[in-house]
Amino acid sequence: MNEIILELTEISPREFFGQQNEHIDLLKKYFPKLKIVARGNKIKAFGDEELLEEFEKRFDLLTQHFIKYNKLDENSIERVLTSSEDDELKSSKNSGETLVHGVSGRLIKAQTANQRRLVDASKTNDMVFAIGPAGTGKTYTGVALAVKALKEKQVKKIILTRPAVEAGENLGFLPGDLKEKLDPYMQPLYDALRDMIPAEKLVHYIENGTIQIAPMAFMRGRTLDNAFVILDEAQNTTHAQMKMFLTRMGRNAKFLITGDPGQIDLPRRTISGLKEALLILQNVEGIEVIYLDDKDVIRHKLVKKVIEAYKTIEHHN
Repeated sequence: MNEIILELTEISPREFFGQQNEHIDLLKKYFPKLKIVARGNKIKAFGDEELLEEFEKRFDLLTQHFIKYNKLDENSIERVLTSSEDDELKSSKNSGETLVHGVSGRLIKAQTANQRRLVDASKTNDMVFAIGPAGTGKTYTGVALAVKALKEKQVKKIILTRPAVEAGENLGFLPGDLKEKLDPYMQPLYDALRDMIPAEKLVHYIENGTIQIAPMAFMRGRTLDNAFVILDEAQNTTHAQMKMFLTRMGRNAKFLITGDPGQIDLPRRTISGLKEALLILQNVEGIEVIYLDDKDVIRHKLVKKVIEAYKTIEHHN
């Protein structure tokens, strides 16, 4: 029987191994044929040579992840242990880039292979589609890219928009004027911005129009120059809305369109502008489509399980 001993040097074993060694228990689950023992700052593993090699490679990735983000949780361990095609191996080399120094010292980075692809795609293309289920970080990563472009003076303004289709709730019944009515609807965009820009500065940006958060109807008739523009929840656009939006693109503009074709809230028999655009534009040079999936879910581990559970019934329908 072969054995390897791996040592943690610049890392706190307690944080790396998790409370009551819960992270080690996860490792054991993924490598059931290895005998894994953690003591002090060392991990010993016994077993088949090929498996030990794979274990060492994955362990190395976990330590890199810990050094980079200063934390390990069930999601990130699972992602590193299950990533295919050496995604994490390839992308961990260029993944250290901080997009934004956020509020209270938070470093905002792309955390998964597909989020990093999104960052790379945005560097080389002026129009990018980010497609994937809820919780995969497409909007959050997009807002970080927009804030980065603004801070680095690549653009003069950020424009964030969503089609005002309600998921079963009617905005008409909310009290207050239009801004107040739309605010709850635009909340995820505000939340992302609040993580990245100090409160007073954010208010200033919104008041002077540097950051504009508006429903799609406000885009009509405008040409969007020198702006980073994000269309969020794009699966709820109609054909006419999507065409109108995409043709607003002005000089020195970056467009990011995010959406989840599995969560369309449009009336029946209305074609989703996003689904249509993905078909029509798939071979257009300068436009890139990045697909995110369950592996990119950074929310509570249960979200991943919920997505999985729904997938099984949606496939049967």
